[in-house]
Amino acid sequence: MKSLPKRPEKSLKKNIKNADEKPFKVNYYSDELNDDFAEIVSEHSKLPDDYEYGKKRGALWKANSFILYYGIAYPIVTVYNKLVHGEKIKNRKVLKGYKKEGFFLYGNHTMKAADAFTPPRIIYPKKMNILVNPDAVAKPVVSDLVEKFGGIPVASSLKSMRNFSGKMKKLSEENKAVVIYPEAHIWPYYTGIRPFKDASFKYPAEENKPVFCFTRVFKKRAFRKRPKTVVYVDGPFFPKPEYTVKENQKYLRDCVYEAMKRRAKQSNEEYVKYVKERTDGDDVIRGDAKD
Repeated sequence: MKSLPKRPEKSLKKNIKNADEKPFKVNYYSDELNDDFAEIVSEHSKLPDDYEYGKKRGALWKANSFILYYGIAYPIVTVYNKLVHGEKIKNRKVLKGYKKEGFFLYGNHTMKAADAFTPPRIIYPKKMNILVNPDAVAKPVVSDLVEKFGGIPVASSLKSMRNFSGKMKKLSEENKAVVIYPEAHIWPYYTGIRPFKDASFKYPAEENKPVFCFTRVFKKRAFRKRPKTVVYVDGPFFPKPEYTVKENQKYLRDCVYEAMKRRAKQSNEEYVKYVKERTDGDDVIRGDAKD
């Protein structure tokens, strides 16, 4: 009697591409919370304690800001993200009904330029207000442009934090959209979600604002090694009235984290592989990239 042919074993890597295929690059990390792979030289600038977040702007400045944002920047970033990254945004419908209301939008930090370009496409026609590193406003000319494009530098000290918190409150009262990358550091093309703290969720918890999140995933692209990106939007998540601010911080953080983790499983292309360094005494051991 002839034996039946054996069924092929299922691959252990369900989503990520064949393990025999080598990634474009391997990055070794030791600290998921603080390691950064942006490859941008930081000036480690600090905001002055009396940094003025709520500067009064005249009609000419506001008109110039409107033209720069909607007439020049928005069309450029849309074309760039579509052509370079093949970007598609899915499930924007969850924002329907909230365009006239203020909300907070959180995303995974996996691209350099594209991470600044994607949120305007998600929340259009609302204007983006995005938290940025103080380096972005270190030079006066650049600082003015950053502000016109919606950039808000993160406070550098406890004294400047008071003005920063006031700015967050004002944006909420004016029903603006605030964009935050809770992972804080860029890991290009990372297919997972890094653990992040709940500190930035204090603001929607205090102001009782809805929270949304977006997750960038990476998909195999025909005839090109660099993957295309698909961005999924999820939410809304609301603070619970019976919770304290601190409890809602954790609750909202967990809602966003779980939604991102679920969406991240849809990546099927590992363009850059991340491997954790191991330590043996004072020696750092870098494991096999296939581990």
